[in-house]
Amino acid sequence: MSLIDEIDKTRIPRHVAIIMDGNGRWAKLHGHERSFGHENGVTTVRQITEIASQIGIGYLTLYTFSTENWNRPEAEVHYLMNLVVTAIERETPDLIKNNVRLTMIGDAARMPQYARERLEKCIALTAGDTGLVLCLALSYSARWEIVEACKHMAREAREGKLNPEAIDEKVVAAHLATRDMPDPDLLIRTAGDLRLSNYLLWQIAYSELYFTPTYWPDFTQDDFLRAIVDYQGRERRYGMTSEQVESKNIDHNEQNI
Repeated sequence: MSLIDEIDKTRIPRHVAIIMDGNGRWAKLHGHERSFGHENGVTTVRQITEIASQIGIGYLTLYTFSTENWNRPEAEVHYLMNLVVTAIERETPDLIKNNVRLTMIGDAARMPQYARERLEKCIALTAGDTGLVLCLALSYSARWEIVEACKHMAREAREGKLNPEAIDEKVVAAHLATRDMPDPDLLIRTAGDLRLSNYLLWQIAYSELYFTPTYWPDFTQDDFLRAIVDYQGRERRYGMTSEQVESKNIDHNEQNI
């Protein structure tokens, strides 16, 4: 039986977020420059997008370039920007063919104009697609996102459009870059590091976390499916007891009969 046959089609995570780590280390391990790892990581993005779409995941968010990455050597930053844009342009016809809609979250104002404009064109070309939403977190960090949300709410409060006493979790979530997406059910990080690296910190409050030592260029569709199977074997309690979760599931099932 193949791994895809082990997937419970009734418990597919609606949103999977991934920290695609290990490109540089993978390249050094194989005796190449870091750029070689980034190039091979693009192939993995294509493969994981394909399998995510195939099994019915609704949203796939990839940590593509963090705000901290701007601190890398200028030559590497320029290379990464070009690589991302060129790869997305190359893949856009297949995204359209497979009904995948492209979107982006992050501080786009910091991106080079050529990169921003070319990515926006690709996003516009896929805007009518209704399948998997592929979200690139570019020039993104969770702290930047939360600070921006606070600024927006402060401006609205100053203009009399928002009562500060009315601010709750839903209001904050509505001001985040991910406001049009559900929170991730599952967060995957490759390459062995056990940290979140300033990624979707508000949204993953109750996400299941999956860490693997596999470097991103070596991360296969089967590795992705193993993460999904592992996720499906967990009990998501959201602060409740197991008994409460079981009772809630029974009530939900009875309502659907």
